[in-house]
Amino acid sequence: MGGVAVIAREAGYRVTGSDRNIYPPMSDQLARLGVELIEGYEAAQLEPAPDVVVVGNVMTRGMPVIEELLNRRIPYMSGPEWLANAVLRHRSVIGVAGTHGKTTTTSLLAWILECAGRRAGFLVGGVPKDFEFSARLGTDPVFVIEADEYDTAFFDKRAKFLLYRPQTLIVNNLEFDHADIYPNLEAITHQFHQLIRALPANGRLVVPAGDANVIALLQRGCWTPLDTFGSRSEEGADWVGIESPAGTLRVMHKGQEVGRCQWQLSGAHNAENAVAALLAARAVGVDPAVALEAIGRFRGVKRRLQHLGEFGGVQVFDDFAHHPTAIRRTLEGIRQRAGVRRVIAVFEPRSNSMKLGIYQGALGPALGAADQAWVLRPAGLKWDLDAEFRSDPRIRVCPDTETIIAGIVAGKHPGDAVVIMSNGDFQGIHGALSQALGSSP
Repeated sequence: MGGVAVIAREAGYRVTGSDRNIYPPMSDQLARLGVELIEGYEAAQLEPAPDVVVVGNVMTRGMPVIEELLNRRIPYMSGPEWLANAVLRHRSVIGVAGTHGKTTTTSLLAWILECAGRRAGFLVGGVPKDFEFSARLGTDPVFVIEADEYDTAFFDKRAKFLLYRPQTLIVNNLEFDHADIYPNLEAITHQFHQLIRALPANGRLVVPAGDANVIALLQRGCWTPLDTFGSRSEEGADWVGIESPAGTLRVMHKGQEVGRCQWQLSGAHNAENAVAALLAARAVGVDPAVALEAIGRFRGVKRRLQHLGEFGGVQVFDDFAHHPTAIRRTLEGIRQRAGVRRVIAVFEPRSNSMKLGIYQGALGPALGAADQAWVLRPAGLKWDLDAEFRSDPRIRVCPDTETIIAGIVAGKHPGDAVVIMSNGDFQGIHGALSQALGSSP
C-alpha cells in the first residue's frame, strides 16, 4: 500500500493514508514524498471526504474508518483494483509471484531494466537500496510488480495478483502460507493456476525446475512458453545460477556458461532469484550480459538480509524471513559469507500462520541451520514453542528482547553473524542489540 501511495503521488494525486504502528523504512519514504500519515483508523480522517479511498487488506469491518466509509457511500476500491485501472492496463506487466523471494527478485528485475536504459515502472513490497522509493510510475511500456497471493480486501477475496494480468510471469516457488486466508496448499495452488490460465500464449512463464509443487501446478494446464531455472544442474533446469565461495555468480544455459559477475548477495536462493530476474528481463529484450552486469551492481533490499554493520566484532543482519523455508535458506546463505564463523539466528514468530501453529514441526529444523538461535515468545501464540525446540539445546525461547540481547552479548565470539528475522519491527531489537554489542568488551 505504501508503493501504491508512491505511484499515486507521482501521478499527481494528493495522497494521505493511515496505518497502525507506522515505522521505517516505509514511513520515511512516504514522509519524503509529502504523504500525510495518520496513526490509527478513526472516522475523522475522512474529513474532508476524499475523492476515492484505496482500501488495503488489513482493513476490516468494525473499524471506525471503514464503517464511516460505507455509511457515507464514499467511493472506494482495493489497491490492486486501483493499480489495474489507473496504471497496469496501459503497460506490459511482468509479475513476480511465489511464496518466497518476491521482493528481492522484483527489485533485481527493476534494477536490470534500469541498467539497460529502460525507465520501467515498478512496485516492490520493500525498499530497494538502488532506488529512492519502493515504487515508480515509470515511462517505459514495461511495469514490474510484486504479485502477492494474499487476498485483495475485505470486500474482494480474490488473490491480489489476479487483477494484474501479467504478460510475463515469474513463479519463484510454491508452498503453504497465509493460513489465515487459505485452508491448505490446494487452495493456494488454485489461485496460482487462475493466474496462469490468464497468461497469454505470446507471453513468458519463468519457473523453478526442481519445485514439486510448481511442477504439479503446471500439470493442471499451461498455455505459455516456459523458461526453467535452478541453482543446481541436477535439477534439470535450462538455466542455472551457481554461486562460488569467492562471491562469483555464474549463469549457465544448458551446460554452457552465459556469463559471470562478482555480486553482493549470497545463497542458493538468491542465485535462483537472480536467474529468474535475468530470464524475465530477457523476455522483454534485455541481453543476459547486460543483466549480469546489473546483478553485479545490485545492492539489495532493506530488511532482506540487510547488513546493518559490525558491532564489537559481530556482524548484524536484518531479514524479513518468517516462513521455515525462507528462514533455513537465509541462514544457509549467510554461512557462505566470507569471514563468518558462527551463525546466530534471532527470530520473532509474528506472522498469522506462525502464530496459528501451521509450521509446528518445521520451525525447529529451519532454525537448526544456525549454530545458535534465540526465539521471542510472542503474545497470542497458539502452540508450544518449548516443545518444538526441546530436542535442540541450541535454540532458546525468551520472554523478552532484553533477555535475548543479554544472552548474545554474553556469548559473542569474533566471526559471529547475527541474523534478526521478523516481518515486523521486533520491538526495536536491531538498534538495541547493535548498541549493546558495540559497547561490550
